[in-house]
Amino acid sequence: MVMESKGRVAKATHVGIPADLTEEEHGRAAFAGPVSHLYRTIPATAWVDVDGPLRPSAYDLNRLSGEETEVLYNDDLRIRVDRRAEAVPYASRNADGDEIAFVHHGSGVLQTDYGPLPYDAGDYLVIPKGTVHRWVPSGGESFLLVIESAAAVTMPDFGLMGRHAVVDPKVLVTPTPWDEPPADWTGDGDGSWRVRVKRLHAWTTFTYPHNPFTAVGWAGDLAPFRLHTSDIRPVVSARYHLPPSVHTTFRCGRFDVATFVPRPFETDPESLRVPFFHANVDNDEVIFYSRGDFFSRKGIGEGWLSLHPQGAPHGPQPGAAERAAAKETAEELAVMVECTAPLSVSNEAKEAEDPAYTTSWARGMGLVDG
Repeated sequence: MVMESKGRVAKATHVGIPADLTEEEHGRAAFAGPVSHLYRTIPATAWVDVDGPLRPSAYDLNRLSGEETEVLYNDDLRIRVDRRAEAVPYASRNADGDEIAFVHHGSGVLQTDYGPLPYDAGDYLVIPKGTVHRWVPSGGESFLLVIESAAAVTMPDFGLMGRHAVVDPKVLVTPTPWDEPPADWTGDGDGSWRVRVKRLHAWTTFTYPHNPFTAVGWAGDLAPFRLHTSDIRPVVSARYHLPPSVHTTFRCGRFDVATFVPRPFETDPESLRVPFFHANVDNDEVIFYSRGDFFSRKGIGEGWLSLHPQGAPHGPQPGAAERAAAKETAEELAVMVECTAPLSVSNEAKEAEDPAYTTSWARGMGLVDG
């Protein structure tokens, strides 16, 4: 279809938007397919009530109790929170998929078949399907957001920008093999060590008469690795607000994982500086807010998670543009998941929901009380 332009529109997409209008992107395939932009006198998020399963929602994951709590799931991915202060007494192997663990806070060591990987807040640790591993926190609780992927986790191809753009492969850290099995893991105290294997969401326990971390070398291109978010060099533009897809960190079949790290705002006076309103036509969108100033959201704190289902538009809340105009950089660290299959919310996560979030746009406009 030929691009057309009718009625009152911006000078260019995300540039020179009339002050009395909001720009809303209506596009397919996230931000990569056919697209049009609607210029509204009132944002499409100004609803005063939502009745049905497409209700935007937000969850304070700090309220979750237990060491492992599932939050969201579909056939392609599962998202859970792991919170523990003590070393796991057994090792695990996930035979259902790869895992991406984002360290919200805490530090320690991820022990693996390939050797140890120390971790700290702001790290991603990618664990390939079938890798035996064990979490060993140190100095307090570790809070991990774990994303399980049925498809292999890969890095994005940034095309013309080259192989070293955004994440240079040189910053990825893989484990050095064990000289001998880690002495801190003494098993169950009776001369036995357990490895628990998950397959089709059921667990099987293998018991060994020795520490199972016996590999003293490895060679190949499949191994756990660590990426610290400070080593992500985001793509930015002084004159154009880029779509969230430029912040993609991992590709996982039918979903992507992106990372929003500190970055400069646009400096062109006509350029949009906040995320644009957009309709989720083909994707559910999840954002986990780790730390910083989440300028496009009010009432969202560190350790919160928002879910915007496909079929409903969303965008910055009232006042976001004014807050962004007063800053030179977006000081935030957040993890986004965009998936094509609809997500379900666990019963445990529902207990941590903030019901006021659904109508927060209308509340900011004075259309509802609160």
